[in-house]
Amino acid sequence: MPVQGAQVVTRIARILQLVGRNPAGTPLAEIVRDSGLTRPTVHRLLSSLAAEGLLDHDPVRHTWHYGPEIFVMGTVAAHRYPIEELARPSLLRLAEETGESAFLSIRRGAETVCLLREEGSFPIRSFVLHEGLRLPLGVASAGLAILAYLPETEIEQFLVQDDAFVERWGEKHSPAAIRANLEQTRITGYSVNPGLILEGSWGMGAAIFDRSGQPGWALSLTGIERRFAPDRRVVLGQLLLEEASRITQSLQRARV
Repeated sequence: MPVQGAQVVTRIARILQLVGRNPAGTPLAEIVRDSGLTRPTVHRLLSSLAAEGLLDHDPVRHTWHYGPEIFVMGTVAAHRYPIEELARPSLLRLAEETGESAFLSIRRGAETVCLLREEGSFPIRSFVLHEGLRLPLGVASAGLAILAYLPETEIEQFLVQDDAFVERWGEKHSPAAIRANLEQTRITGYSVNPGLILEGSWGMGAAIFDRSGQPGWALSLTGIERRFAPDRRVVLGQLLLEEASRITQSLQRARV
């Protein structure tokens, strides 16, 4: 039996997700395009959320941003989820030891969301990934690392892709290509994204497992291609696995 009002809740949740994926703000046209809703409906929902303090509108740049109530909610919720506190030292170590940018991402349904970023010392960086960015599982190193260790039934469900997915991400993210990458990830323990999203921008990832043994998060490193030569990938992969294991063990002991 359908839940009364569920459609509105679903729409609001989608609007909030779309606004939050870009720290610099998201224009109305982009929200309309990606929500699949009409412009008047989107504008009405945005205005209502702004009235409640959940969103802010920048009248100069014509972009929408998270509002103060989102900050308050996030602060309250953070006490229940110690992952950021547990992961921050690992991100610092990875960035310091490798010179690359280090990230923590969380799985949310069929997507990953970047939560934390720590910059390395190497002056040339890849800016594909940033806090709040949502990517489908199987796209980028964090999503590959998580997807590789999900049950086969979930993998199969994800690999049933529509035309829009292939059009957006290209043949390099076809079901066959993703599955080949997943198999290699299981062999080494860590995933490799050889410039699949942006040419010359490479990434590597390792999954973090929750108390039930399911992959719920991932650590990743990103940088330019020449920093990810085969010999160095082995070193980077081992560092990622060590830090991911450290966080996994801490989560097993945490009372959450």
